[in-house]
Amino acid sequence: MSLLNASCAQISVSSVLNRDVKQYGKKFMFDDDDDTCWNSDQGSPQWVTLAFSCPVRIEALRLQFQGGFAGKVCWIESGPSRDSLQKVNEFYPEDINSLQRFDVPYESPVSVLRIVFNSSSDFFGRITIYKLDVLGEAV
Repeated sequence: MSLLNASCAQISVSSVLNRDVKQYGKKFMFDDDDDTCWNSDQGSPQWVTLAFSCPVRIEALRLQFQGGFAGKVCWIESGPSRDSLQKVNEFYPEDINSLQRFDVPYESPVSVLRIVFNSSSDFFGRITIYKLDVLGEAV
């Protein structure tokens, strides 16, 4: 089940290209529109943080990048608060436009999830995401 549809999550991102949130803001990762996206500014690392209203158990992530602007070395951090995040799992997306799934082998409930894009296939470190979904269940 999608946790982003079932529960409220407060979402923050590391940056937005040219600070243009109307065109490239975080909300576009969740609007189910193939023509809109979140686009980070340059620099590494970039990240997306989701703070859930209640503890959740994460099963998988689904991400759709724009080819040429995908994460290369990425990881998930989680914990009970933003101040106590620990690295849980590394993953290595392909530099393609297709929706990709990454299983999360971590069974403890979490309140905060951060997806870190430590490096990018883009020379300047930009990340472009058309879709982001978190699969799991509320605890």
